[in-house]
Amino acid sequence: MGWAFSQGSIYVSGHPGLNRSHDDASTFERVNAGLPGTDVHAFGAGPTVLYGYVVNGGTFASTDAARTWQLRAANPGEALFGRIVVDPDDETHLLAADARSGALESRDGGRTWARLDTGLPGATWLSRGGERLDVLVASGPAGAARSTDGGANWSPLRVPDDTSLVEVAPGEPSVLYARAHQGAAVRVQVSRDGGSTWASP
Repeated sequence: MGWAFSQGSIYVSGHPGLNRSHDDASTFERVNAGLPGTDVHAFGAGPTVLYGYVVNGGTFASTDAARTWQLRAANPGEALFGRIVVDPDDETHLLAADARSGALESRDGGRTWARLDTGLPGATWLSRGGERLDVLVASGPAGAARSTDGGANWSPLRVPDDTSLVEVAPGEPSVLYARAHQGAAVRVQVSRDGGSTWASP
């Protein structure tokens, strides 16, 4: 459900818990020790800190590559989902999609969270484009919204029908990918003009 890169490792989270690869995703190992549960709905990382959200467990952080975890918020009262975006300029500044309110922001390393006014009733993915927080896109079954000022202000983003996730291309904030489920298959469309037009890749 969430994934991140940190200190040469790749982390992937989901219902089995947290998995880590040291060999560019050729192999993975399960690293659930210290977590309160294995339903890790959201995950993110900065250069030195890992962040995870466990359903009914809260927000946790690790500063030693997942060897130990510290509780940051036992009951945030929200439903984080997907990627936790860590500000590249401040590892205590976090943003995450929230299935109940669109998106949330923390400025104290996940100890407290505040709702961002995305205009969405809920979101399941948050994507970052640009070198800093130049472009943020929150998306989910209810649609998508974009911010170009670090999450302070948001505007609706037009996406193809049935889109459930939008990803901004790394380093190319005007290139967006939209995913829509079609039965057991997934349809992907790409926009190279910031969402004005969409086409098959």
